[in-house]
Amino acid sequence: LQGLPVLFKHWLKNEEVEEGRTAVLFCELTKPNAHVEWRKGDTVLQTSDKYEIRQEGTRVELLIYDAEAQDA
Repeated sequence: LQGLPVLFKHWLKNEEVEEGRTAVLFCELTKPNAHVEWRKGDTVLQTSDKYEIRQEGTRVELLIYDAEAQDA
């Protein structure tokens, strides 16, 4: 089982949120604690005042604080 690829059980989907609120994006994977990179275009997102990345088991979340139009 170690060699099996990580697949999506629940794909990322578009979310709408009011400006100034927190947007939450998430996906579900077939393997727990798999390495995941969140990207906006070519930029890899890192945990900061703007972004929080959470991973618990097979669920991976990206929180975008104080969402703005340019976060689309």
